[in-house]
Formats: sequence, C-alpha cells, structure tokens
Amino acid sequence: MKAAPALAVGSLLAVFLLYLATVRIVDDLSPQGCRMSWMSPSYILQADFNTSWTPLAHRYSLWLYREVGWQSNQVGQGVPVLFIPGNAGSSHQVRSIASSAARQFYGSPGSISPEFKTRTLKPLDFFAVEFNEDLSAFHGPTVEAETAYTSQAITYILHLYPPGTQIIVLGHSMGGIVATSLLPSPDISAVITMSTPHTLPPARFDARIDAIYDRNRRVLEGDPTPIVSLCGGATDMMVPSESCVLPTVEGAGPYRRTVFSSALEGAWTGVGHREMVWCHQVRWRVARAALELGGANTPAGKAAVLDRWLRDGHTLPAELPLPADFTLTEGDYDTLPTGAPLVLKQPRGSKMYLLPVSEDKRHHRFVLYVSQGSILQVSPQKPLPLQASVYRCSANSDGTLSSCSSLSPTTLKLIPNPIPGKPFPLPSEGTDESEGVVLFEAEVDSAEAASQWIAVNVENADGRGWVVSGWEASAPVMHDVSTLGLVFGGVDVALREPEALKSTIGLPNLLSHALLVYRVTPLASPSGSSCKDPLLPPLLSHTSHASETHYFPLRPGQERNVLLHTHLPAPYIHDPRPQPGIVLSIYSSGSEGCQHDLAGIHISIDWLTTVGRWTTRYFTTLAAWCVAIVALAIFAAWSEAERSGAPVASVPSSLGHFIGAHIRKLVMACFVVSLVPLPESYYLGTRGEPLFAPISVLLIALAGGLVYVSWWLLVALMWPIGKIARLLSRPTSRPEKQRIGRYTVLSMGLVFILITFFVPWQVAYLGCWLIHLYTCATSQSSPVRAISPALETIALGSGDEDDRATAEQRQRKDDLNRHNHSMHILFLMTWLLPLSAPVLVVWVRTLATAGLTTPFDGDHFFGNVAPFLVLVDFASWTRGPLLPPHHLEKKLSVRWAWVILAGIALFVGPRRAYSVFNAANVIVGLLVVLRIGRRYLRSE
Repeated sequence: MKAAPALAVGSLLAVFLLYLATVRIVDDLSPQGCRMSWMSPSYILQADFNTSWTPLAHRYSLWLYREVGWQSNQVGQGVPVLFIPGNAGSSHQVRSIASSAARQFYGSPGSISPEFKTRTLKPLDFFAVEFNEDLSAFHGPTVEAETAYTSQAITYILHLYPPGTQIIVLGHSMGGIVATSLLPSPDISAVITMSTPHTLPPARFDARIDAIYDRNRRVLEGDPTPIVSLCGGATDMMVPSESCVLPTVEGAGPYRRTVFSSALEGAWTGVGHREMVWCHQVRWRVARAALELGGANTPAGKAAVLDRWLRDGHTLPAELPLPADFTLTEGDYDTLPTGAPLVLKQPRGSKMYLLPVSEDKRHHRFVLYVSQGSILQVSPQKPLPLQASVYRCSANSDGTLSSCSSLSPTTLKLIPNPIPGKPFPLPSEGTDESEGVVLFEAEVDSAEAASQWIAVNVENADGRGWVVSGWEASAPVMHDVSTLGLVFGGVDVALREPEALKSTIGLPNLLSHALLVYRVTPLASPSGSSCKDPLLPPLLSHTSHASETHYFPLRPGQERNVLLHTHLPAPYIHDPRPQPGIVLSIYSSGSEGCQHDLAGIHISIDWLTTVGRWTTRYFTTLAAWCVAIVALAIFAAWSEAERSGAPVASVPSSLGHFIGAHIRKLVMACFVVSLVPLPESYYLGTRGEPLFAPISVLLIALAGGLVYVSWWLLVALMWPIGKIARLLSRPTSRPEKQRIGRYTVLSMGLVFILITFFVPWQVAYLGCWLIHLYTCATSQSSPVRAISPALETIALGSGDEDDRATAEQRQRKDDLNRHNHSMHILFLMTWLLPLSAPVLVVWVRTLATAGLTTPFDGDHFFGNVAPFLVLVDFASWTRGPLLPPHHLEKKLSVRWAWVILAGIALFVGPRRAYSVFNAANVIVGLLVVLRIGRRYLRSE
C-alpha cells in the first residue's frame, strides 16, 4: 500500500481508538455521584419587559420562577436573583436551584422554616432570561446582544424593588461570561458561575470572542464584586475545566474563588456540564449561598457567606470562633501515654484528653478527626451534637499544668468517609448531607516538648460518631522517580508508618499537567492482617493546585482505578503558579487495635486515559493543522510545476507526493519545535515540555491521514453532482466577453450589497464553496487529457497544421492546469469551511428563532470573502489558465504565501483558529490581484 492511503487508513483507526479513550474518561477518571433533584415548577412571563425597555425584547424574554404551592406570585419583598443560561441553554434550567431555595426557606408551603424564622433573611425571587437556545459560544456579537439584554433586564427587575436593592447573578456555562461582562455594576451583589470557561473560549473561531475575554479579564482583576466559579472537573466533557479556573489576581485583590466539585465539601464528585445546574449536592449549596447573600451587605460579609456554603477546604473560614483560654485543674482530664493516639469509638458525655507532645521533633503535626460532629463550627450539613475543640497546654516549673490556649489550625475541612466495599462516589446517589469527617491539623513546636500537651475537649457526645487524634507520620516519604522514569513502567512507594493518622508522599520530580494521568494501585501489607470495620479506611487526597482536590479510597484489590489528574497547567492557558511535583496525603484512623492492610502504593502512567485527555484538548489544533497540510501540499505542487514548466499536479498526486516525500521531514520539524519553550498561546501550548513532544507527531500524522480521507469524500460528493450536471446540461456557446463582464460586475455588486445589509459573509462563503464545488464536479465529469512529458510527434503537413497542433496542445495544458488549480482551491476552501461554519450555524439558528430582521452585527464586511468570490467566479467561466505566474514573481513567487499560511495554521491557529481563515483570505486576495487581475476585468 502506498504511503498516503496507508496513512489515511491508519488515521481512521487512530481516530476510533482515540474516541474509545475519550468516552471512558467520565466513568474512570472522575465518576459522577449526583442525586436527582425534584421540583414543581411554574414560569411567569414578564410581559411588561418589552421593547420600551430594550429593542431586543422581540428576540429574548424574561421569566419569573415560582415553586407551585410554596410561593406566591408577588415580587418586590424578597431578594432578586437572575439566572443566565449558557450556549444552547434554557431559562428553565433555573428550576433546580430556585426550587431548592424555596424549599429551604419555607419549611412547608407558605410557612418559613424555623432556621430562618428568627433571622432577617428574605426569600429569593428567581428570574431567568430566555435566549432561545442561542449558540453564544461561537459568536461574539451574540454574547454582546445577550449582555445588552441582560443589563436592561436587571434594570427592569430592580425597579420592582425598593431603591438600593442589589441582585445576585448566577450564570451557567457561557452565561457566566455574560454575567462577568455586566461588570462593573453597583446593582450586582455577587456572581456565581457554574461550568463557565473564564480563561479560554470553548470555540475559538471568532476574534470578537477573544475581545470579550480580554475585556472580562481586566474586569476580573479589579472589580470588587465577589465571584465564585464552580467547576465540574474531568466529568465535564463540553468545557475543559482548566478554562473554568478564574484568572489569578496578584496581591490582596477582590474576592475570587474557584471551587471544583470534587473538593466541594459534602459533594466530592465530578459533575457533568449540564448536570451542574441540577446535581443536588451542588444546587442546594448554591441556593443556600444565595439565601445567605441576601443578608450580607459588606464585601467581607459576602466573602464569609461564600466561603461557608461553597467550601473546598483549601482556605480556613474567614472568622474562626476560637474558644477562650482557661486553666486546667486536677480531675478534669485524662492523660494518654506519650505517642499513643486518642480513639473514641462511641463517645458519651463531655471529657478532656491530654496528649503529651513528643520530644521527637519529627512529630510536628497534630491531627484530629471527628466523624459527623463539628470542630470550630465546621461540620456536615446535618451534624451530630458531638463537638471537639483543641488547646495547647503548658506546665509550671513544678510540673503542674497551668494555662491552656486554643490551638489555631493550619487545616480545617470536611473530608469524605467512603463506605468500604462500595464505589466512591456512589452512582446516582453520592454523599448524604450528614456524612463526612471533620479534619483538624495544626503545627506544634516540639522545642519544649517536656512541658507541653495537646488537650482535646470532647463535648455533647451521645454515642454516635467517633473521635480519633494523634500525630502525622514522622517524616514524608520522598521518592525521586521522574515522569520519564514511569514511561515504561511504575514504581512502588512504601509507607514508613502505615498506622499513622496521616502519611505524606512527595514525588517532586513528577510532572503535574492536564495532559497527564497517573494510575495508583494500593499495595497490601505482607502480614495480611486488616481491620474488619475501620473508622476511617485509608483515604488518598491529591491536591494538584490551589483550587482542585480529589479523594480516593485505598483498599488493596479494589475494582475502581485510582487515577491522579489535574487541570493546571494546561495547553493554551497561562498559569503563573509553580508546580512542585506531586504531593499525596493518606488519611486513616490509624491502628485502632488492628493494622490496616495498606503498605504503600504503586504509581504508573495510565496511557489510555492520558491519550483521552489529549483528544479533548486538541480538536481545534487538529483542524488548523489540516489546513497546514493542505497549504504545504499546494506549495509543493506549485513549486514542481514552476520548476519544470509542466502542468500543476492533481490533488491526489500532490497529496501522495507530499505525504510520501515530505511528511517525515514535517514530522521531525514539528517534533523539534515541540521542544522549544514557546508561550502557552502558540503551537501545542506545552511550553516545550519534552514529554508532550510526541503529541505533535500524532497530530501531524492524523492531519495528513484525515486530509487524504477528506479528498476521498470530496470526490465521492462530486461524482453524482457531475453526472447529474452532465445529463441536464445542454451545449451552449460561450457568451461574448462584453456580456460576461457585464454579468460579473452586476452579480458581484449584488452579492456585496446582500452581504453588507442582509446576510453574513459566512453565508456568501458557503455559497462560494457550493458554486466552486459544482464547477469542479462538472469539470471532473469531462476528464481533461493529460499531456505526455515528452513532446508529441506531429506530422506537419503545412504551417497552418503546425499552428493548429501547437494551439491544441497549449489548450490541453491550459485545461489541465485550470482543472487542477480549481481542485486545489476547492480542497483548501473545504478545509477552511469548518473555521467559518460555526458562525454560519449561529446565523441560521438566530434566523429560525428571531427572524431576518434580527441584528447580526460584525459579519457584514464583504472583504472577508471578496477574494474567494472573484476567484470562484473567474474559475467558473474562464477558458484560459486559472492562475498563471505573474511576471513580477520572477524573483519571489507568490507560492511562498502557502508556507506562511501553513506556519500561521501550525503556530497561531490552535489558539486562534479565526487567524487561519483571515490569512487564507489575504493570500487568495494576493493571488487574485497578481494572477487574475486585469484578465478578470477584461473577461478573458
């Protein structure tokens, strides 16, 4: 099999394997455990918000949500909340969060819950804008139209409330971009976004989307409005969650939090893109945060509310209610032996326990677990009465205890306690609001260990829950294995103290990156002994960066894989935070009188899931690189024709020659460039990381194969068109030059008017492609005779016969050149079509929902398509050569412009796909000016 067909078949097989690797990500990498939410919805159209408020009222609408039987239809007495749906979203998506807010505030229909009755909080009035499922992710002007409408909607809503009322804004997906585009605004109290791509557009085909993102980035850096971004993690297959992370704000800037659902306390699950608005473990927390925000009037108060109800444990609560100092007296406490842990399996009553600080300076971190209870007001949503507090006590010179002062934690958060033998999280169920273990960690200076104790005060115990406290393992387990060392195998990492309450494993030389997934396998203890029902089975915690944590149960022989992954750093996203390798923490309740069976872990690279992560991040890159392959194939074909004087080769010949002779060189060049530390916005976006250099090889090979496959599909499409056209066509004489020139001027003028006032230029480009497809198909149906490389021997009877033979040979050469040039242009236009088609789809969608009179700004500049229109029109009727070299090209041929296009497609196109089409438009314009020029105006 020849190189090109073999590469095409291999590419199809690779695409299938990549698809299999991608679909398993949701179940294996970050499984979802969401409970379904239920509600009784009703939607009330705000008919008074009409064109007197905004001209966009005929295109969009505003609705008020009401929980049937729980709320009245009256507004103005509560706190307004506005929900903004995302790309192809609906106003009805507000129902899950709005229903939860109503049922939390009202304990029963019409009756305020006891939890809120004694407070000054008000109920929430949920409004939602309806964008008719606009495809806002693909089109900047659509986002701008939605922003303008939403801004006026806020003005309308607030006029229903007392002066000075602020509104809470919720945005899902691209609705979060609309929400941040509303800032700065004194009318907005806070913004909560869900699965919103804040840092990288999900579809990078429109320069105006980039302009909106640049403007929002500047707003996010300085606007004082509190903003929280909720991210679903790897389960979200529509928006890579690295783009969901809010941009880093240097210094003590405004309140910005990114919370991954895998770390959200009480949720601890991956959440899909659409599921983010109805996943019960998330929606009730968002609703509760909105309820509490209604009573917060200061930035500090709003930050405290958001930190409490949307906690991920990465930061301490804003205000810790530390208990007062006191002095111990004899008989008020029990003292444990040095180094012994405190284990209370069924505590009752109230008691204080003293743990001596060891003289071993390695025991420097104190660890306390309280199951289903509370520490310093951190607890599950439905806690037991059990409470614990921690003090540091010192001794007098005679050895008696004196004062005890509260010990400030370095870590205070809620962690899960997976059920042994069951998957975590439980599918379709997840975690209950009463579950969870409060983790308290504190640094203890052991310089004066002989005169220091840690006091744990346990109160209100009723026999439920448990308390365990002690010390972290003496020292972290460090391993110097590198990522390259794991390429062909894994390593075992043994725990020094398996019975410790917390063990830390440091892997400083492992690369932490969104394109890389590690597999962790628990190793069983050689003794084989194990606890039958441990209080807290070994739990692995992987905090990859300041916003993302994942929890995994560790039991030897467990069925579900433990796959370590992160979302930053990532391709095409700038992240200034350092990545010091990988640090793992293993929490457990210790020995408890028996030793758990975890002796260590085995870590390796999970290649199948890793490749699946590549696939989801390089769709746009692959499309841009396919254009680069086409441009380089055209360059090679033109170079050979201009060098030898022969006609331009056909598309399959030029592709076959390029793939057979040059693809290896291109692969090597791309591999070398992958090692260059380019900025994240260019090329692969990996800053020259050697481990990811093979991605360039994979993408180039895929691009080459897919380009060849696309030619097969294009030929298959042209074949029936050509046959039908041949059957229906009638022999006609060629129109006179004057008629052609007149028709050309009139048709072009009409097209330019249509583009300027009625249709976007993308429609004209699609029509342009269809016309050229027909031209090439009809030319294909009448094969052009090839010219032999050697001159034909013609018997010359007279000078007239010689002239006729020469003219016939020249005409055959012109016909072949014109045919092959047209095919190359069609092939290029076909691969440029995906770069303009998304906006075309947006226009069709808008046309169907709002009509032709709807503004579609920013897409009516005919210069974006004029070169293609001229070229295609000229190719449809010219009888001479299509693109013969101009005499000005003797020193520098315009064919080198194809190399420039390939370079833009390779380096800039992955991050800014629209730049590839713009560059191609300029190059075609250059061809029209130099190689068509006056011939077009003279109708030659």
